[in-house]
Amino acid sequence: MIDHVSIIAGDLNRPEKFYDAIMGALGYPKVVRDSERIGYGLRSSAEHPERCYISIRGGLPKRSESRRHWAFRAPSRDAVIAFHRDGLAAGGMDYGAPGPRGYHEHYFAAFLIDPDGNRLEAVCHKAE
Repeated sequence: MIDHVSIIAGDLNRPEKFYDAIMGALGYPKVVRDSERIGYGLRSSAEHPERCYISIRGGLPKRSESRRHWAFRAPSRDAVIAFHRDGLAAGGMDYGAPGPRGYHEHYFAAFLIDPDGNRLEAVCHKAE
């Protein structure tokens, strides 16, 4: 469902390793890195409406305590597990280990908190 998202972070250098890890685990390549943003995935177009893009932009003070939540589509349950594992290894905090959730029979998700306090989820809706 997500087409594109911009997440505001503090210093871009701090969350870069974390987002490289979790976006890589989900199969979204880093496509831009400049002084103002880091971008992952590919932008949607008329030919490719299924694409998803996320940008991380600088400007937020350290450790915002907002209730922002971003959920990313994962292509498989293994990708959800990799998202969680790689995110923890890259400095994220656990907010829910990989596993089934009660939203529907096949909902399989994991949750992390990024270095700036954003709540992130990877979800796979496919049967095992």
